[in-house]
Amino acid sequence: MMKLFIYCLGIVLFFGSCEDKKKASQNENEIENEVEIDTSTSISNQKNNTEKKDSIAYPEITNNNVVSFLTEYGKNNPETKVLISSRFGDIEIELYKDTPLHRANMIYLVKQKYFDETFFHRVVPNFIIQAGNSDIVSTPRKRVALGNKYLLPAEIIPGRIHEYGSVSGAKEYRENPDNRTAPYEFFIFLGPKSSTTHLNGKYTIFGRVTKGMDVVEEISKVKADDGDWPLQNIYITAKVVE
Repeated sequence: MMKLFIYCLGIVLFFGSCEDKKKASQNENEIENEVEIDTSTSISNQKNNTEKKDSIAYPEITNNNVVSFLTEYGKNNPETKVLISSRFGDIEIELYKDTPLHRANMIYLVKQKYFDETFFHRVVPNFIIQAGNSDIVSTPRKRVALGNKYLLPAEIIPGRIHEYGSVSGAKEYRENPDNRTAPYEFFIFLGPKSSTTHLNGKYTIFGRVTKGMDVVEEISKVKADDGDWPLQNIYITAKVVE
């Protein structure tokens, strides 16, 4: 009986040892996975912290400092080409140097990642497509962080009219006799010159599409609601090319 007892006890200890090793192995994998997740999160947080630190270096833009801020920023950031990307393809935009505040504002917003995950939110076939807004919470938060109450002084160049591919700043339809530009939205013109009488001399044209008007055309034809908002959101991202 004693031998039988010892034999049974040995079997129990053997399988118990195997089960403990299996659990230990599972726990080890779980810990490794947890470390990977934590590491990834840490790196992401470090990146986000870096981005926040970079943005903190710039003051909130207001109507009082907009000219001085963008003038200085423009001197240090002389780029003139921006790439707008969506699921329909890429649109390359050249920014005009003779509208320096609008050029600097566009470059600033692109570098601050403002336009990423905003939409082409207004489409009118044979007229315009407009970008820079969205119905997600990140967009107003970005505006508050960068400066929610500033407008750009008009930089309307005599004789410059809206043509196929012109890029212009949008306006707020409140009292705006100085034709100041709402800084966060822009539109690309497609329509015939006959439809520009209410645009020319009232909206600042600060660039033109140099590549991708076929993409602009395709976007302009998507189905939209009664407010010209596409039925399916057209997300965009933007980057400075040169």
